[in-house]
Amino acid sequence: MVGMKPKDVMPSAAVKFFGAGTAACIADLVTFPLDTAKVRLQLQGESQIAEGVGALKYRGVFGTITTMVRTEGARSLYNGLVAGLQRQMSFASVRIGLYDSMKQFYTRGTESAGIVTRLMAGCTTGAMAVAFAQPTDVVKVRFQAQVRLADGERRYNGTIDAYKTIARDEGVRGLWRGCMPNITRNAIVNCAELVTYDMIKELILKYNLMTDNLPCHFTAAFSAGFCTTVVASPVDVVKTRFMNSGHGQYSSALNCAFTMLRNEGSTAFYKGFMPSFLRLGSWNIVMFVTYEQIKKGMSRAQQYWESPF
Repeated sequence: MVGMKPKDVMPSAAVKFFGAGTAACIADLVTFPLDTAKVRLQLQGESQIAEGVGALKYRGVFGTITTMVRTEGARSLYNGLVAGLQRQMSFASVRIGLYDSMKQFYTRGTESAGIVTRLMAGCTTGAMAVAFAQPTDVVKVRFQAQVRLADGERRYNGTIDAYKTIARDEGVRGLWRGCMPNITRNAIVNCAELVTYDMIKELILKYNLMTDNLPCHFTAAFSAGFCTTVVASPVDVVKTRFMNSGHGQYSSALNCAFTMLRNEGSTAFYKGFMPSFLRLGSWNIVMFVTYEQIKKGMSRAQQYWESPF
């Protein structure tokens, strides 16, 4: 990322890797209810058609959260949190923590990185992260989608049980269900999120609009969150539905997309847009602000350790 002064110690790849995962976990803890509401809204049209129900169960972000708390309890908002934190620690560490290293790889160690280089770095780390952490994403979505039945029965009894059940019933490939649409989504998300943040922060600092501190990080992160939501929402909806689907429900991610278009129209691809934006906007703000502070703090600690006097 841009913004380091010459006298500052550049954070190492290990610091960025650890810092990105930690910051992403903190952001997930803060914004997880919004993510759960987004998943429920994205799946709503699908469940209506399957059950032949006409009335909408969930209406809007806060209406969805209120309905879930009333019918399933407040804990339902954090269904899949363990898998979510596992996902962020492995997923964000790769896609965000290795972004600068990948930029340097493509520029062969030089400091100047154009838009194409940044896009290539974002696509690469996004795809690498999905290939590594996809099972945690599948389990997280399944937990967020499950509704407690009247007799208290659940689809899965715990995170480990979910991994075992999916592998047993659907095969190991079931844990990588939706991997291709997720790679597509995260290539788009990484490019929109990291490249937008990187470039807006660079412009702010270049024209001395702000210094490299919290307001600068907040502005760049909020802008990145909005751009990411607009670009990635259609792929995100398809990814969510495909990963949550039962064995044989959709033959492929493309079949899922065409089924949505035929049954629900083009607006289905932007189901859950507001919770997506609220979640991505707030998630980006918390994550990038925390990430920048962790990098600065660990760099200062490293500098002090190397030159204590």
